[in-house]
Amino acid sequence: MDAPALRLDRDRSIVVVVDMQGRLMEMVHRPRLVIDATVRLLRLAELFAVPVVLTEQYPRGLGPTHDVVRAAFDSLSVPRREVVKDAFGCCEEPGFEAALAALRPGLEPRRRQVVLAGIETHICVMQTALALREQGTPTFVCWECTSCRGEEVLAHALGRLRQAGVVVAHHESVGFEWAGDKNHPAFRAMSALFKEGQLP
Repeated sequence: MDAPALRLDRDRSIVVVVDMQGRLMEMVHRPRLVIDATVRLLRLAELFAVPVVLTEQYPRGLGPTHDVVRAAFDSLSVPRREVVKDAFGCCEEPGFEAALAALRPGLEPRRRQVVLAGIETHICVMQTALALREQGTPTFVCWECTSCRGEEVLAHALGRLRQAGVVVAHHESVGFEWAGDKNHPAFRAMSALFKEGQLP
C-alpha cells in the first residue's frame, strides 16, 4: 500500500472553495479572517499554477459568493471551474467530479490532493472532506479559511476532520510546501504576499 500523502505537491493539488456566500459569511465566527486568508490562498494558487474550483450552495436562497472572494476568484488566470450544487457535500454533485477531472486530467482521485476552504466547517466542508477521504483523495483543510456559526462548533468540526484523516493546515504551510525551496520562481512573490498581513 502506498504511504499517505502528508505533504502537498503543487502538480497534484486543486484548491476548492466551498460555499463562501454572502448571507452565510455574515454569520460565521471570524468572517474577516476567513475571507482574507482565503483570498491569500487563491493568490498562492495563482503563483504556483494550482487550479481552483468554487462552489455555491443554492445561490438563489443563500446569495452569491462573497464579493471579495468572488473578485479574487474571477481574477485568476489558472484553470478554474464553478459548480452550483443542491447537495451539501460537493462530491454528491455530479459536476464536481467532472470539474476535478477536467482540472487534473489523467490524475485519478488517489493521486489528486484537494485543499479546502469554505463554510460551514461542520456541514458542507465536512461532508466534502469525508467523501474525498472515502475515495482515497489526500485532503487538506486550511483552518483559518473555514468557519461556522460558533467557535466551539468549529473546534469540534476540525477535530472530527483530523480523526477522519484530513490534514488541518495553514495557508502559509500550503504555500511553502508548493514552493519546495527558496529557488522556486514564485518564492519572492509568496514572501511578499505573506508580509502584507500578520498571521492569525
